[in-house]
Amino acid sequence: MIPVKPLAIVTGASSGIGFELARQLAGRGFDLVINAEDHDRLHDAAAQIRTEGVQVQAVQADLRRFEEAERFYAAVQATGRPVAVAALNAGVGRGGAFLDTALVDELEIVDLNVRSTVHLAKRVLRDMATDDEGRVLITSSIASTMPGSFQAVYNASKSFLQSFAQALQNELKDTGLSVTSLMPGPTETDFFHRADMDDTKVGQQAKDDPAQVAEQGLDALFAGKDKIVAGSAKTKAQGLVNKVLPDKAKAGAHRKMAEPGSGDGSN
Repeated sequence: MIPVKPLAIVTGASSGIGFELARQLAGRGFDLVINAEDHDRLHDAAAQIRTEGVQVQAVQADLRRFEEAERFYAAVQATGRPVAVAALNAGVGRGGAFLDTALVDELEIVDLNVRSTVHLAKRVLRDMATDDEGRVLITSSIASTMPGSFQAVYNASKSFLQSFAQALQNELKDTGLSVTSLMPGPTETDFFHRADMDDTKVGQQAKDDPAQVAEQGLDALFAGKDKIVAGSAKTKAQGLVNKVLPDKAKAGAHRKMAEPGSGDGSN
């Protein structure tokens, strides 16, 4: 009998941190069900990940929509296999002053970053609880630790995810389930282009390697850590500053860095 590999699911897996999470989970011996909105890029990613010698099922779905999130998880359940690892990584941002950005863009951030993560966490963790075993990685951001001038809704969404992950950690502390928050800084992904932030200060600065971020995130996940500020030494230092500075100092430092349409992003 051929041994069955453990199963992992990754959302937002067509590029960036999500792709690296999926690729590296494959390298660690996991079969995968991966998701993204872009059909072609998702299937290209799946083909690359299969070279690691694992099974990869690609499920295109727009997780902003309730029925699409349900369809994605129905595909996961249809495998008939328990989910050992869930990396809830899908996210989007939008740069600009709150009074200037479109309402539909801001609500898209809430729907994808917040609603879809809560939705899938509810489904995944309840299933994991049946066997009292499983790990969940939630992609937050160091942006969760400060108010986000010119990306108010994005930073707020990441603050929600950080609080959400910490609450789940407390609720599940006496179980076989674990939740880890992955907190990247600016990372070399499609985030800034999709957020219309290519011409901003942060959009043009050097960024962290998504492979490094993913590796550190997975190491923290399997070590059972509650959170990890992932990326370069500079990002880790920024995470430490955000942790120890008073709120007013954080806000002042962020305003000094921020420009109209600028900000911090990771997905």
